[in-house]
Amino acid sequence: MLSGRAIFDEIFGNDQAFRLFCSIAASGEAQGGWENGRIAALVPGSLQDLAPKITRHGADEDKHGRLFMALLRKRNLDPVAVPTPMDYTMRLENAGIGLAHSRLRDSQELTETDIITYLAHSRVTEQRASEQMQALRKYADDRQDISRAVRMISNDEDNHLAYCHEELLRLAAAGHAMFIQRTLRAAALTEIAIHRDVSSAVVARMAAILGWSRPKLAVLLAGIQAVYLYERLGGWRRMVSLRTPTRLNALGGPAPAQPVGAAGTADG
Repeated sequence: MLSGRAIFDEIFGNDQAFRLFCSIAASGEAQGGWENGRIAALVPGSLQDLAPKITRHGADEDKHGRLFMALLRKRNLDPVAVPTPMDYTMRLENAGIGLAHSRLRDSQELTETDIITYLAHSRVTEQRASEQMQALRKYADDRQDISRAVRMISNDEDNHLAYCHEELLRLAAAGHAMFIQRTLRAAALTEIAIHRDVSSAVVARMAAILGWSRPKLAVLLAGIQAVYLYERLGGWRRMVSLRTPTRLNALGGPAPAQPVGAAGTADG
């Protein structure tokens, strides 16, 4: 049966496919952790109230990277290098979405415009992450080896999305609404194309690992293209709308204590 659950069951049940899946996820989360850490260190004085929240965001991303690495270690697997066509975060940077890494490696303080650009980029990518993790929660709910880590990451991604909504709304009210909307739209339209291309590359590689037939691969690739067409024709708008979130101050205060060791949780 060709369903999301069946596809993920195949991936979770095959060491090589699972290793690629977790390696891609861990790499992206670790990159996000580094980016947020640098942004927190360079926040302008006018927005210093955001620094602790950005730091918390980065700490969460680092935690997620460790969780995916812990899942690999539980199965005695080593991570693999992420092929360039499957590197979502790198491809977004190369497309000019978010803040360039060269800018983040500099010691010069960021501007308010830079922070808005970062938040708009995060608003779009956290929408994707929240949706993907909610789906993964359904597919992994009966797998004790990974479900606990997935639930933890999913909850964090929902918090990150709420934080982006709240802070962008605050900045829009402060007079930045037009710039925010332009930046969100550009980020969303670029992201949906990159997501399509990365998803297609990952599925093609999984097909090779798992021995999927050509018709099965063709159906999955057609599904990815159909999602892209839906998003290009208007679905992208869900990534740019702003509304007051149910979870207010979602990244306020310190990160909760991390469980250690068992059930795929972080151990470092």
